[in-house]
Amino acid sequence: MNKYEAMFLVKPDLSEEDKKALLSQINEVVTKHNGAVSSANIWSEKRKLFFPLKRYREAIYYLVNFTLAPLSVKDINQAYRLNENILRFLITRAQ
Repeated sequence: MNKYEAMFLVKPDLSEEDKKALLSQINEVVTKHNGAVSSANIWSEKRKLFFPLKRYREAIYYLVNFTLAPLSVKDINQAYRLNENILRFLITRAQ
C-alpha cells in the first residue's frame, strides 16, 4: 500500500448537498478499491482558474490523502474521469 495525494477541481456551481455528496463519492471510490482515506477536505472555495476548464472560470479545490495498492490507481482514475462534476484531477504518490 502506497500513500497518495489527490487534488480535484470541481464545478463551482454545486449546491452544499451536492458538494458533500461528491466528496463522499470520491472517498467511496478509494474504499471500494480496498484503500483508506486519511484526510479529505476542501482546499479552496471558488478559486479563479488561469484558463477556462469546460467553460468554467472558477473551481472548488478538494484535497484528499489516501493509501491504496499501486495497481488500483488506474481503476480509480477511470472512475473519476466518468464523474461529470470533476473538471480535472491529479493523483500523485506522497512520500
